[in-house]
Amino acid sequence: MKNFELFLELTRLKKPIGFLLLFWPCLWGLTIGYEFSGNNLVFYKFSFLFFLGAILMRSAGCIVNDVLDRKIDLMVERTKNRPIASGQVSVKTALVLSAVLCLFAFAILIQFNQKTIILGLASMPFAFSYPLMKRYTYWPQLFLGITFNIGCLIGYAAIENQLNFQIIILYLSGIFWTLGYDTIYAHQDREDDLNIGIKSTAILFGNNTKQWIIIFYSLMVLCLILFGLLHDQNIYYFILLIFVSTHLSNQIKRLDIENKDNCLSIFKSNQYLGLMVALTLFIGIL
Repeated sequence: MKNFELFLELTRLKKPIGFLLLFWPCLWGLTIGYEFSGNNLVFYKFSFLFFLGAILMRSAGCIVNDVLDRKIDLMVERTKNRPIASGQVSVKTALVLSAVLCLFAFAILIQFNQKTIILGLASMPFAFSYPLMKRYTYWPQLFLGITFNIGCLIGYAAIENQLNFQIIILYLSGIFWTLGYDTIYAHQDREDDLNIGIKSTAILFGNNTKQWIIIFYSLMVLCLILFGLLHDQNIYYFILLIFVSTHLSNQIKRLDIENKDNCLSIFKSNQYLGLMVALTLFIGIL
């Protein structure tokens, strides 16, 4: 039982928001690429496979993150009791588990076309090098956005076997979204990060964070509007974007960067925002 608890902690399976934030952009790409006419079993199958892939890759990424950050985690109140940092799980065991999870993810990836496989493999170095970025740049959140939203391109390529300008715009909307929500998340550790020399947009922006979140979320919405115009989405798409914008505005209105619980709560609300965008895209093509 203890080993199972350690596994859940190591892979963050108790915290589904991580793999949901990775999955929603995949679903965006799948939704835009698919033609919903008659039998939609392929869409359901692909969505299920991408969902499993998101769980596996997020879990593997968390393990690698904890291996690379094991010394840093000991100096941060929120992370000091993680299994690797606290010595409950060895680095060797953790890396073997991560490799096994990656093999399962690869088995899923090869079910798709060649372009999808290439994009999936190309994303892996980004996924596993992300933890290092906070040592060298104040913009690790940008790197995370590029990594976490690439599923939008992969999902679209799985259906269409190509990429185009419209899907790049949708991908950019996800990057701006991640820049916003992960900056909010980073404010939980701002003081600890300052003390140990770790960089983040939360530290870079400081008391100007709200203004930057406004910029990022506004750019996200502008990208979604531009995508809708280029992709000939119907009028309902643009109406539903009002609700997406309202959700984002409410996050900004509620944000208190000095309150860790507030930051975590607002960050978690983005799991619903990702679903809202997916439904908006779906209704917009009917």
